Amino acid sequence: MLERRAASLECRTAPGHPRRLEGYAAIFNSAATIGDFAETIAPGAFRASLAGGRDILALVDHNPSLVLGRSKSGSLRLSEDGRGLAFALDLPDTQAARDVLALAERGDLGGMSFGFDVPAGGDEWRGDKRTLRAVNLHEISVVQSWPAYPETIVVARARPARRFPRRERARLYLQTLRG
Repeated sequence: MLERRAASLECRTAPGHPRRLEGYAAIFNSAATIGDFAETIAPGAFRASLAGGRDILALVDHNPSLVLGRSKSGSLRLSEDGRGLAFALDLPDTQAARDVLALAERGDLGGMSFGFDVPAGGDEWRGDKRTLRAVNLHEISVVQSWPAYPETIVVARARPARRFPRRERARLYLQTLRG
């Protein structure tokens, strides 16, 4: 069964990358309420998917007709670090990507999300708490709705940083964390 999880985002711009989104599609050890249970993602949960050479897509709202990039072509780069599942996405010159970039620059996007399934033994249940220890990652998505995981970050790299000084970037980041 394919599952999807969403997270909120931060948007700020910086020089040197005219059409790039960067951030985290998932944050480790951050609890989210999913229906009637709480879920966290353990560090290393994406390791096998990333090491296996799976072609992972970047989509808009989980819609396979709205592809923003993919790992096979190199336009989507994914990695795990101590914080979570980091991504860098070079956006194409399509209407969907232009819309996403415009919304990201304004701070109007709802969050990031990821689609996955859980292999046998990949999760652990303790009462109403689930920990994802290993997942088969299929896609990440830029979403326009509400997040399940509130700490995820996406950064729009489109305009010079002088348009968003350090104080403004900090304000945007704090707004994102507060929801």
